Amino acid sequence: MQRRVRPDSDSPINTSFAIPRKADSAAPDPFDARGAVALPENPILSGPAYIIDGDSLVIQRTQIRLFGVDAPEMNHPLGTQAKWALIKLCKGHSVSAKVLAIDTHGRTVALCTLPDGRDLSAEMVKAGLALDWAKFSGGIYRNLETPDARRKLWLADARQKGRMYVWAQFDAKQAAKQRQDQP
Repeated sequence: MQRRVRPDSDSPINTSFAIPRKADSAAPDPFDARGAVALPENPILSGPAYIIDGDSLVIQRTQIRLFGVDAPEMNHPLGTQAKWALIKLCKGHSVSAKVLAIDTHGRTVALCTLPDGRDLSAEMVKAGLALDWAKFSGGIYRNLETPDARRKLWLADARQKGRMYVWAQFDAKQAAKQRQDQP
């Protein structure tokens, strides 16, 4: 059985990345129904956002992954710039996050918007600091990518295409450089 929070039925959003849940488990279930409150089908979190990186943030103590995009990690080229661009977008605003699913890493995936209606995923792609991840978005942000975005964000592009060996090579080079820089 898969746990999914389904978006509106007419939405092109792919939620096939939801976490499969085991039907039977040896450990007792810690769930206590007496204090539980059912969430609406598409819960919306809102409030100030704490930015983790270019595609992750925290709202109301819930870690959220921006829907449908991939930004560089903090230790990769343009990672810091992506984080600061998202901070600049969110600063002083209450961010609304429409929860769509839970990803394979246990993070909440949400469509995040600013009070003026701008989609944070779209804004990061337009800024050239995130790539459309068509596997999850259905390609809705691809037309917003800057012409050189895939070249600039080559590590994120490699991850989307399943070329993890590129990441391993990059990480090995970074480690060697750090060792060389140390006295």
